[in-house]
Amino acid sequence: MLDRVDTLSATAEGPVMTVLARRRALFAVLVAATMVAVLWLATVAVPPRSFGAIAFILLFTVTLPWSVVGFWNATIGFLIMRFARDPAAAVNPLATSIRGDEPLTESTAILMCIRNESPDQVTRNLEPLMAGLVEARVAHLFHVYLLSDSSDPGIIAVETSCFDAFIAEWQGTVPVTYRRRAVNTAFKSGNIRDFCDRWGNDHDFAITLDADSFMPADAVLRLIRIAQANPTLGILQTLIVGMPSVSAFARVFQFGMRLGMRSYTLGATWWQGDCGPYWGHNAIIRLAPFIAHCHMPVLPGNGPLSGYVLSHDQVEAVLMRRAGYEVWVLPEEGLSWEENPPTLLEFARRDLRWCQGNMQYWQLLRMPGLKPVSRFQLLFAIWMYLGSPAWMAMVALGTVMLALSDTPSAPAIPVKPGAGTALFAIVMLMTFAPKIASIVDLMCRRPARRSYGGTVRFVLNVACETLFMALLSPIVALAHTLFLTRLLVFRRAGTWNSQTRESHSVPWSLAFAKLWPQMLVGSVVLAIVVNKAPNDIGWALLGTVGLILAAPFAVATASPVIGRLFARIGICRLPEETNGTAALAPLHLPAIEVSAPPARA
Repeated sequence: MLDRVDTLSATAEGPVMTVLARRRALFAVLVAATMVAVLWLATVAVPPRSFGAIAFILLFTVTLPWSVVGFWNATIGFLIMRFARDPAAAVNPLATSIRGDEPLTESTAILMCIRNESPDQVTRNLEPLMAGLVEARVAHLFHVYLLSDSSDPGIIAVETSCFDAFIAEWQGTVPVTYRRRAVNTAFKSGNIRDFCDRWGNDHDFAITLDADSFMPADAVLRLIRIAQANPTLGILQTLIVGMPSVSAFARVFQFGMRLGMRSYTLGATWWQGDCGPYWGHNAIIRLAPFIAHCHMPVLPGNGPLSGYVLSHDQVEAVLMRRAGYEVWVLPEEGLSWEENPPTLLEFARRDLRWCQGNMQYWQLLRMPGLKPVSRFQLLFAIWMYLGSPAWMAMVALGTVMLALSDTPSAPAIPVKPGAGTALFAIVMLMTFAPKIASIVDLMCRRPARRSYGGTVRFVLNVACETLFMALLSPIVALAHTLFLTRLLVFRRAGTWNSQTRESHSVPWSLAFAKLWPQMLVGSVVLAIVVNKAPNDIGWALLGTVGLILAAPFAVATASPVIGRLFARIGICRLPEETNGTAALAPLHLPAIEVSAPPARA
């Protein structure tokens, strides 16, 4: 069953659509049945006989969709990884639609979108790609566009000087155009639309990149060949993995993302098929339908969820699919990389910007003509951030009821021990399923274990990442809750700022200034539990220790000394650090250069 799609032509829409329809129906049944079963267990564990219990069940229901969908994506992805001959082809027939030596006949624009970024980083990431195109003798079919929305005068001066020299360096080989908008109307989507209005009709395809993106020439050429061979393909998104980093925060975070992304994305692609997501970069888009059909709407109203769409990428994906063009993910590692935020504060800033953008999707759910899967993706993107305030509300509910209780040690919400333990175990299993799937798969393959530094180091790094996420998750959940409260209740929007992508330390004063709410909430909850239910201190610590230590956690994980130490001794080592991936060699990444020789096991 898993390999059946391998035998289908990517252009044989009838058979492929029949298979996809069956997969989607099966997936919907699995998700619905799981939610019903878990909710039934929740009512057994917490009988809804009081206001507190009923409120708990309702809030728990809000948290379920994200966990259940992730669980089944991971389960399906695991089965594909273990039993399909070619996992990528098992979920995406386009992967086998080319031989790899077809001549290129179409013109492609390479779009590098930047805003107050380091220009040296931009040119560093572009040069290996451009050199590869020259070596492949296809440079005449490409044009690089440096699309700047920079507003900082100092950065603009450096940017202009650097890019002028860059253009001169590549003159006669790969044409480069540098354009800076004086006003960044509509943010990144407006930046891309400005390109489309000026130069879009001059090209057939566009490769979209961010300032922290890297794609080698071989990967770009493969995407173009697939797009040439499949005229109904509108967007082909690569699986983006984290680039080796000397930031402790980025290292541990992207190690966990690397483990979870492959099983999750394989499983999601298996049923989403031609209604896949677009993440805004490291992808190829067919320009003609994009120009014609992917205009971003300006949302009505005057509040923070009105105006220009911030999270434009998924909207562009559903509009492309509505126009009759396919949107696929190619779930293969080794095609594209990105740099993850180097600190907790930078991660939170980016995440909250995405949160505001996703909340704007409420106004887009009723857009006419959307495919059911596309409409679900918009709703699911909203739901991704609603789980956090639901979890925090459950904590607040239990804490308040405990504080107001007359009897010491009496549970705020009575829970039946056996059913409660089973419910907790199931929720943890569903939450960590994507990582568990990849861990089991890697442990079954010796070369894969060795690529992560050997069995012992890999197991220790999994433990390190688990501890990291146990500390990080409540910090981020409370940040989401506070932000959504300001956004939806007080109608106060965030700001669209550029990212600081280079590794840097976080001062203690800044960490306390940004994270004191987390530390205060964690301390209050723990104090109430210690006073009222000391027997439950162990459970309380699971959710509060990360909050209480938020500022020290932010400072420690941003420390350059700790980050370089992690890279040197191989904490959260990635395969690129072990195998010395040739594609990344021209970047001279410090994390690869300082990493210790891997263990062999």
